[in-house]
Amino acid sequence: MAKRDFYEILGVAKTASEDDIKKAYRKLAMKYHPDRNPDNKEAEEKFKEVKEAYEMLTNPEKREAYDRYGHAGVDPNMGGGGFGGGAGGFGDAFGDIFGDIFGGGRGRSSGPQVYRGADLRYNLEITLEQAAHGYETTIRVPSWDKCDTCHGSGAKPGTQPVTCTTCSGHGQVRMQQGFFSIQQTCPKCHGSGKIIPEPCAACGGAGRIKRNKTLEVKIPAGIDNGMRIRSTGNGEPGTNGGPSGDLYVEIHIKPHPVFQREGDDLHCEMPISFAKAALGGEIEVPTLTGKVSFTVPEGTQTGKTFRLKGKGVKGVRSGYTGDLFCHVVVETPVKLTDKQKDLLREFERSTSEGGAKHSPQSKGWMDKVKDFFE
Repeated sequence: MAKRDFYEILGVAKTASEDDIKKAYRKLAMKYHPDRNPDNKEAEEKFKEVKEAYEMLTNPEKREAYDRYGHAGVDPNMGGGGFGGGAGGFGDAFGDIFGDIFGGGRGRSSGPQVYRGADLRYNLEITLEQAAHGYETTIRVPSWDKCDTCHGSGAKPGTQPVTCTTCSGHGQVRMQQGFFSIQQTCPKCHGSGKIIPEPCAACGGAGRIKRNKTLEVKIPAGIDNGMRIRSTGNGEPGTNGGPSGDLYVEIHIKPHPVFQREGDDLHCEMPISFAKAALGGEIEVPTLTGKVSFTVPEGTQTGKTFRLKGKGVKGVRSGYTGDLFCHVVVETPVKLTDKQKDLLREFERSTSEGGAKHSPQSKGWMDKVKDFFE
C-alpha cells in the first residue's frame, strides 16, 4: 500500500513552520498513543505513521529531500521506529511538551543546572528623624566568599572533582513515568555534574566559606516603616556560575517620644495649662525641623486639634510634605497650696453664678441627663 503524504498525515500545509508541525504532532500523538489505546492495532499503526511524518518533517535535510522527490527522496528505514522510552521514542518526543515545565526538552542544553542565589533580608532600625531627613550608614551582613584553600573547587588541594557517573556530567537525569519523560536534577551531584572524592577541609567541599561583609546603605528621605531597600547582587552567590541573589534592607522606625507618624502626617499631644486654655495665648510646639509658635484661642477645650501645614514628613514617593496635628490636652493642676485652692473655690463660685455663659458644655450635658431621666 502506498504511503500517505507526510503533510496530509499531520494535517498541515507544505508551508507549515516547524512549530506548527510540532503542535500537530503532539495533538495526534496524544490521541493515538498505545498507552491510551491498549490492544488497538489501528491506533498503533497511526501512531507510527504520525511519528514517522514528524521525524521526517522536523529534520531540515530530510524535509528538503521529501519536498523535492517525495517518499523516494528519503530512506524509509529511518521512519517508523519504536515507541516508549527508547532513543527517538515517544518519551523523547514529548520532552518538547513538558520541557518548559520540568526544565528539559529537545534542543536544550543538558549541562549542569545553573541556579540564582537566594535573596537575603536585613532588618535595620532607625529613628524617625533619620527616616524623615535621610540617612547613610554601614551594615555588616553574612556573605559567602570563594574558599582560599581550594580556590572554589571544593576539592582537597592536589585533587580535582571528577565527572558524576550517574548523569555523565550533565547535572540532570531523565526519568520515565508512563508516557511522560521528565528531566530532573541529578540526585547524586545535585546538578553540578561533578563529584568531589576528597573534599577540602577548610570549606567541607562547598568551595566557599561564610564571612561578614560591610556594605554602605543610603536611606532616602521620607522612607516609612516596613519599606525595603534593594541592594542588587549582595545576596547569596549562585550555583554553577548562576547570578547572586539580592539583599533587601527592611526599615523599622523606633518609637518616638513626641510624635506618631501616620503616612506623611505627624501627630502629637500638646498639654496646656488650665489658665492658658481659658485665657488663650501663644505656645511653642516642637517639629522635626525646630520649634514653631502659634496662638491658642481663649476657651480651648481638651481634644481640640490644631493643624500645622507642611510640618510633617515629605514621603519618599510623594511630591508634597505632610502636616503636623497637635491634639490639645488641658492639664489639671496638682499639689495645690491652700491659697491656690482658695482662689480656685472663689473662681468656681464666680463662674457658677454666671450659669451656662461660662460652661456651655456642662449646661448642655446636664440638660441631656435631665431629659434622659424624665
